Amino acid sequence: MKTITNWSDIPEFSSEDEEADFWQVTELDPSLMNGSILIPDTKESTTITLRFDPRMLARVKRVARSRYLNYQSMIKQWLSERLEEEAHRTASPNDDR
Repeated sequence: MKTITNWSDIPEFSSEDEEADFWQVTELDPSLMNGSILIPDTKESTTITLRFDPRMLARVKRVARSRYLNYQSMIKQWLSERLEEEAHRTASPNDDR
């Protein structure tokens, strides 16, 4: 059985039958597969402290609960969405907003 050690060694197939025949006699090297697994870098997350008005935090938690989300994850999602909006806004300064 032939072992593929580089992704570029996999040819373009003209049909599913041709691809099936190829994989009958070929296998991927395990190191190639392991190199494709994304290992999250836990250092990419930093803990911060934010002070919220208790009523505002209660509202945020209520919204998160209605969406079946953790309120902290929802806040991160909102911040990410707003950062994208700001990036688009600064990328096109002629836009009248």
